[in-house]
Amino acid sequence: MSEERAPITFHLEELRRRLIVCFAAWLLGSIISYIYAEDIIAVLSAPAGKLYFLNPAEVFFSYLEVAAFTGFLGTLPIHCYEFWRFLRPALRGGEVTTALWFIPSALLLFYGGSAFAFFWVLPAAIQFFMGFATVSLQPMFSLSAYLSFFIAFLLPFALGFELPLVLLVLSRLGMVTAAMLKAKRRVFILLAFIFAGVVSPTTDMFTQTCIAIPMIVLYEGTIIVIGMTERKSSGKD
Repeated sequence: MSEERAPITFHLEELRRRLIVCFAAWLLGSIISYIYAEDIIAVLSAPAGKLYFLNPAEVFFSYLEVAAFTGFLGTLPIHCYEFWRFLRPALRGGEVTTALWFIPSALLLFYGGSAFAFFWVLPAAIQFFMGFATVSLQPMFSLSAYLSFFIAFLLPFALGFELPLVLLVLSRLGMVTAAMLKAKRRVFILLAFIFAGVVSPTTDMFTQTCIAIPMIVLYEGTIIVIGMTERKSSGKD
């Protein structure tokens, strides 16, 4: 009985140790981010311009929010590495190779989606919303409201950019083909807009379209890549 329980105990202890390392890294990253919170907020608020705080505690809690968020983003490679080290003993043969390209690729796509949202989509979205200003209605973004909008806006793009990787893995496992993805194109377009409607920080069609369109483009690009891979494999056969 004890021999059967020992492996489970060992894995739970290993998981606990990995989680402690991840938490310590996140905490350290958050502390460093808090020190530079003012500079970070200046960068994040660039698309919106000057921000305002509406109560005395808003700045302090906003600094904590920025520190926690940027601390997590900055230490995400460490989290991925600890996840890899935890999974490594259970992987065999080709699974190791798959994990070695899957985890770094997922990390790069996450950062790529975040950068795409911040540098291209967010400024356009801010300009779109500010276009509704009138003589009697002038935009004045509060610090906490803008940061909440910023985080809620960024994460859907970061997650949506993982789509090509998911499809490539499914293709490698033989679960999808380029022809199958082409046949389901209309269904995916519908699902992309449903996903955008669920995760969008606002209910307007502009923001939802900004989220859905890149996913559709990535979907089409992945079909091309999978098709090329299939033709290459059939040529070898």
